[in-house]
Amino acid sequence: MRLVVDTNILFTYFWKNSFTKKLLLKINLELFSPDYALEEIKFHMQEILDKTKISKQEFIELKREIKDIINFVPLENYSDLLKEALKLSADMNDIDFIALSLKLKCPVWSNDQHLKQQNKIKIFTTRELINLLSIH
Repeated sequence: MRLVVDTNILFTYFWKNSFTKKLLLKINLELFSPDYALEEIKFHMQEILDKTKISKQEFIELKREIKDIINFVPLENYSDLLKEALKLSADMNDIDFIALSLKLKCPVWSNDQHLKQQNKIKIFTTRELINLLSIH
């Protein structure tokens, strides 16, 4: 299954004993995210360190792991769909994920409920994905 992964899902990868991490590593998924997500992770590094209580070195290693698991896509590969994405969500933080989803013609994995207010692309929450893939 192909999915575009929201940054909030990626943030949970840094938590110790993260179920999301187990899901990302165990299940046969083809995962994508905009390069923008890496910028968000870098911008929120201190917040992630504070909340997870991991060291900066652990953060660097986990970020490297994410780069091996997720296919990060440059803006120029989906920029032609940004205007259409803007029609689907007024939240500028979502636009890149929606545009990439439109480009790849695949769902988005996000726990942001407001994304479900549109009906052009499928949004899976972590719980829905677990149920869909029959993971327990």
